[in-house]
Amino acid sequence: MPGEAPTVDYRHLLEEERQQLLSQLAELGFGDGGKGLSYDSNFADSSQVTAERSEAEVLATQLQETLDDVAHALDKLASGSYGICEECKMAIDPARLDAMPATRFCINDANRL
Repeated sequence: MPGEAPTVDYRHLLEEERQQLLSQLAELGFGDGGKGLSYDSNFADSSQVTAERSEAEVLATQLQETLDDVAHALDKLASGSYGICEECKMAIDPARLDAMPATRFCINDANRL
């Protein structure tokens, strides 16, 4: 129908994001129970290795948290509660969902929390 907005396939967007996150975690050595990147124990600059390992662990933690948010959004899709703010229980603006499909909050509550 002319003038009708296209329907966004949020499940597809979330599944794509999930795969990207899993790929990034695997690249860091944290996929499938990995413990992170491995380094040569004979590497001369152990402080640099420690710093890089620490940075990789922080990034992996952030990626895992985002992955958890994506899984939560997929669960909400399955239960029929996707797109509802977890704080005020109002519908989340579609533009926000387009930009951040795994968001839990409307823009007003996200700014307050």
